[in-house]
Amino acid sequence: MELLFKDEVYALIGAAMEVYNELGNGFLEAVYQEAYEVELSERNIVFESQKLLPIYYKNRKLKKEYKSDIIAFEKIIIELKVQEHLIKTDESQLLNYLNATNFQVGVLINFGSKNDLEWKRMILTK
Repeated sequence: MELLFKDEVYALIGAAMEVYNELGNGFLEAVYQEAYEVELSERNIVFESQKLLPIYYKNRKLKKEYKSDIIAFEKIIIELKVQEHLIKTDESQLLNYLNATNFQVGVLINFGSKNDLEWKRMILTK
């Protein structure tokens, strides 16, 4: 079975690894977000930062919107974190974003881990 958006996620993680290798850990999320955006641009990866996305409840569009960290390739939600480790709450949050916005693939990227970049690819099956 082929992974959904395999090449795109590979490119996104490669860009995140470059940022982590260059900056290490210890900065605020806003620093990593800006550096990651620079890296995505240098790699000619199409993305939108802080994009507002509609949220649906029982097929009704809500007034509240979700403000994404990054949407890449017009189809992948990227949620950035800067904490010691990713936790189940982070995964639940991303799954909720996927479900509420009708996106299928999301990536959690944590720049806060001391030893290495931490990331997790998540899929919402419909």
